[in-house]
Amino acid sequence: MRKLKYLVITSLLLFMSCKEKEEKLDTEKLKEIANTYGQFAPDDAYENGSEFAYYGSENEWTRRQFSEAGATRLYKRRGQRQLLEILDGNLKKALELTEIRLKENNEDAESYFIQTIVYSQMNKIQKATEAMNRALENGMSFSRFMAGPRDLLATLYETGAYKNLHKKYGTNLIHGPMIGQVTTTKASFWVRTLEDDTVEIQCFEFENSKAMIKASNITSSKGVDFTNIIEVKGLKPDTKYNYKVLVNGNEVKHLKNLNFKTYPLSQSEFSIGLGGGAGYTPQNEKMWNTIDSYNLDAMLLMGDNVYIDIPEKPGAFHDYTYYRRQSQPDFQNMISSTPIYAIWDDHDAATDDAWLGPYVDKPSWKMPLFNVFKNNWNNPKYGTKEEPACWFNFSIADVDFFMLDGRTYRTNPFKEEKTMLGSTQKEWLLNSLKNSTATFKIIASPVPWSLGAKPGSNDTWAGFKKEREEIFQFLSDNKIEGVVLLSADRHRTDFWKNERKNGYPLYEFMSSRLTNIHTHDLMSGSLFGYNEKCSFGKITFNTTLQNPEIKFEIISIDDEVIHTHIIKKSELK
Repeated sequence: MRKLKYLVITSLLLFMSCKEKEEKLDTEKLKEIANTYGQFAPDDAYENGSEFAYYGSENEWTRRQFSEAGATRLYKRRGQRQLLEILDGNLKKALELTEIRLKENNEDAESYFIQTIVYSQMNKIQKATEAMNRALENGMSFSRFMAGPRDLLATLYETGAYKNLHKKYGTNLIHGPMIGQVTTTKASFWVRTLEDDTVEIQCFEFENSKAMIKASNITSSKGVDFTNIIEVKGLKPDTKYNYKVLVNGNEVKHLKNLNFKTYPLSQSEFSIGLGGGAGYTPQNEKMWNTIDSYNLDAMLLMGDNVYIDIPEKPGAFHDYTYYRRQSQPDFQNMISSTPIYAIWDDHDAATDDAWLGPYVDKPSWKMPLFNVFKNNWNNPKYGTKEEPACWFNFSIADVDFFMLDGRTYRTNPFKEEKTMLGSTQKEWLLNSLKNSTATFKIIASPVPWSLGAKPGSNDTWAGFKKEREEIFQFLSDNKIEGVVLLSADRHRTDFWKNERKNGYPLYEFMSSRLTNIHTHDLMSGSLFGYNEKCSFGKITFNTTLQNPEIKFEIISIDDEVIHTHIIKKSELK
């Protein structure tokens, strides 16, 4: 029935296109017709009278997710809703909302943080100081206040009370270190500092504290939110290191868990984690501690890492959303010892089920929001210079990982000619797969590959079947072995088997309920599915075996192994 509906609508649109030569159609009428089949978009997303928006969403492009009901149901929206009221000039409303929350839970540090901002904006400094102290008493890190958003707390920073607290608790290191790309001989460390500070990283072999290798850099300006990446070179392969962080020559001593391991040169046994769906939810933030306990060689954050959903408002709103996660102790401990590789999805890049269109410079907020993402992660690369995006590759031993961007240059999924990846990224992916000699090739997408993962939606690869088949056929035509698919987006963990007439089956491991409360239903077509608790995916590669294997595990937030599945290399030929 759905296919018939789309055929009718497509025919109607073709008819209208021809009819337009005789009479110009009303723009509102075009939008009304488009919206009947899910093509929601703002007014500025329509070009030259086209009935197809060049960017938009399958859902209404509104602030509906930040309603009072949404904020009540989903903790991740509560502070955001209050901050929007502040940014819209509704200080009394923001204060009222915090008071409601504090009546429900008078230990909610996030509400006290928002109160601090409100009172700072009202220039009620005594009350702002009191709210700040209450937030600290209830477990909030002082780095939250150092981070800001700074323009909203400017009046507080001038007070003696704040300056005394900074002397007591603060260092000029606000966030990080976050370990990013690790290779056989180097490692990179992301930091955010208070101002243009000199940051030095000192690495020591785990059993040899005298063998020091160091690197330093000065954090960049306000334009990149005082972040920078320090790269330490000259390390040994397959070696464990401890490290220290020095800011302006002084060691930051409160940091914990400062260790990592370089990657091996060839065949090895190692483990990675993956997951998306990481809305900020205090009761589920212990997930980062659970992940950290496995000493993974990498953690793939697969999208919806934070929930922004108001792309056109870069600045304090976006900063706040990232800062509350980066200041969270369990998250901080994990990223300081586990290499992090992050791609984005709809809730990071725009709004629910969005496509951002083919242009680099349109919509106007596209690159500013992308730069916010780039400032907050530590990836080895971001697309190309001409087409910045969230796609890149890296390797661990003899396994190659290809991390895809399914949003930045995705085109309208309701048009006949469409693409999820864009021509540049697709060409890079196909060429990289063809040239790879790795035992396993892992293609990580922010949205599901399997057609049954989200029935009735064009938001997954089900809406881009032609491009999906092109990739799959390329694997067959070029006899590329050892390919496995990863994905996220759906709030559960699944294992799928995609049968092909002209090649070996493509297995897909999907995980996207790291911290989210909201779940999505299990699908009958999957080999296995789990949504009872928050969980992450753990993948162990063993390429030292005569028949190399991949072990997939679903692990709950409470450290329970829910399901295990093993695939042999011989199954991927």
